[in-house]
Amino acid sequence: MRVCVDIGGTKVAVSLSADSESPLIGRRTEPTAKTGNNDAVALQILRLIDEACAEQRVDPQSIDCVGVSTCGPFELNGGMVELATPNICGGIAGPARGLPNQWRTAIVEAPLTQRFARVRVENDGVAALEAERRWGALQGMDHCAYVTWSTGVGVGLCVDGRILRGKNGNAGHAGHSFVVDDASGALCGCGNIGDVEALIAGNSMARRFGQSPADLFVAAAAGEPHALSITDALCRVMGRMLYNLIATLDLQRISLGGSVFWHNRDFLLPRLQSQIDGQLPPLTRGVALVPAGLGDRVGDYAALALLD
Repeated sequence: MRVCVDIGGTKVAVSLSADSESPLIGRRTEPTAKTGNNDAVALQILRLIDEACAEQRVDPQSIDCVGVSTCGPFELNGGMVELATPNICGGIAGPARGLPNQWRTAIVEAPLTQRFARVRVENDGVAALEAERRWGALQGMDHCAYVTWSTGVGVGLCVDGRILRGKNGNAGHAGHSFVVDDASGALCGCGNIGDVEALIAGNSMARRFGQSPADLFVAAAAGEPHALSITDALCRVMGRMLYNLIATLDLQRISLGGSVFWHNRDFLLPRLQSQIDGQLPPLTRGVALVPAGLGDRVGDYAALALLD
């Protein structure tokens, strides 16, 4: 048996699978641990694995590998991945960010390797990209990206058929880039003021506008002028980030997922595509933004894609 782990800024999910072609079973999910010592997320994962095994009557000793798809960035400590994740680690941006801990990193890989023979940890954008290229909307694409618009904003990148990782596995953190001259004072969990994630991530909307993403986009879809103005600005920020990826890497297609996008995809997709179309046609002509082929299960299958 193998274990698939999806770590997000909002929730952790654990599933079991016999192999990469078998369905995921025993899925368990909880809000991401953010209190206690900085190994709390790893301990949460180990407990959820044991609970999933008990529920499915699987011997935990039969698990030979674990795939972990997780929000980043990463820091390496003795070659092991620790999460320096703005939406989990409150010590990065400090008390103003409002997280209930002072962690600079969250230990993940080391406790798992003490128990399991093979553990692979990847940025969730990279893992989702692998899943989308294998089973989803990016099949057959050698120049593509996966972008999640959720609690945070993450990206996985593929050029010339090769997935980009970088020196610490952090390639694709375009959510912490700057695309507008912003004076909002919006604080990202990474400490940046006014980066993409600070401006448009799901966790920022309530702080900035006093509305959840769901309420904001419902109002905009109904034609409420103030909500439409806000969502136009959000799509301009995301659209510019997407255009920058296309212009920098000469991409064919971008697959989009994450809770903010997925639950509002019919409203958002044409607005985002309009930010791309007609901008320097030799680079953007024919480039399509598409919903993730794996839908709202992309995070689960992202972890599974890591285990071959």
